[in-house]
Amino acid sequence: METLIEVKNLVKKYGNHLAVDHLNFTIEEGHIYGFLGPNGAGKSTTMNIMTGYLGATEGEVLINGHDILKEPEEAKKQIGYLPELPPLYMDMTVREYMEFAAELKKIPKEKRAESIEDVEKLVKIKDVEKRLIKNLSKGYRQRVGLAQAVLGFPEIIILDEPSVGLDPKQIIEIRELIRKLAKKHTVILSSHILAEVREVCDYIMIISKGKLVASDTPENLERYLGESGLIEIETRTEASKVKEVLKNVPGIEKVSLKIDASGITSGQIREKRGQDIREELFTTFAEKKMPLLKLNPVQVSLEDVFMELTQSDKAAEEFARKAKEAEKGEVSNAGDL
Repeated sequence: METLIEVKNLVKKYGNHLAVDHLNFTIEEGHIYGFLGPNGAGKSTTMNIMTGYLGATEGEVLINGHDILKEPEEAKKQIGYLPELPPLYMDMTVREYMEFAAELKKIPKEKRAESIEDVEKLVKIKDVEKRLIKNLSKGYRQRVGLAQAVLGFPEIIILDEPSVGLDPKQIIEIRELIRKLAKKHTVILSSHILAEVREVCDYIMIISKGKLVASDTPENLERYLGESGLIEIETRTEASKVKEVLKNVPGIEKVSLKIDASGITSGQIREKRGQDIREELFTTFAEKKMPLLKLNPVQVSLEDVFMELTQSDKAAEEFARKAKEAEKGEVSNAGDL
């Protein structure tokens, strides 16, 4: 696949604050990328540098081989950008704003009307094109912002928090638009809403404290944390006896138990990485005549991965180590991460 964006050793400092910390990644054509991280992680700063709104303290960004700072005009031709706060002029009608955006993007005069019509139909704002932007709902304003990003049909479309502040119906509509755009464009979507990223993105980059801590498909990221499996158990036995039984089961890293008023002990068992102790657990409890009422592996979610990698430096370092091993061919496939 063709590489569209290269971010190399990117650093951004605000005084003593390091907002972006030696960031490196590439964006290839044909994907919907999710740029994920907690508030203040450096997502918007990175996007503003990638699109030429901000200068970097160090490093470079290449858009289809063009440096965003040294060749801004050539680089920006490849990008459509929707910031978190859409750059709208409230006293313009939608059509006036679209014509203004087309002129800024230097779309040839003879092609402007057709290009605007195509985009208005795509994002479904044709029926409001004569209305003042200030009189539109937040959902429609977001659509107008998206329309200016798509205008001219650039190869790369970057969306910063595109569904923030929208109601559930509007969020669904924006997601459908993103999927539609992804058929012909590479889309980069920034968000701190995990469900949104999981719903629409096929590749995820997690950023924390200005650093890239993970980069893979949602499935592989979930499998990465899933290697240290969690198992839920329930038994009608005292917690102290359960602990004694578990001492004889190899491959356990951590145990957390609680007992309810009816005398049922429940809890979670974390396996050591690469272990599967379910059969051993079942057999051991059966031999002690302590039948298990529940023995379930806990499915790891993107939320679990996100929390682990953004709150634990050790987990982030472990992921980075395994990623380097994968690059060298020491790990059989990305799923091993």
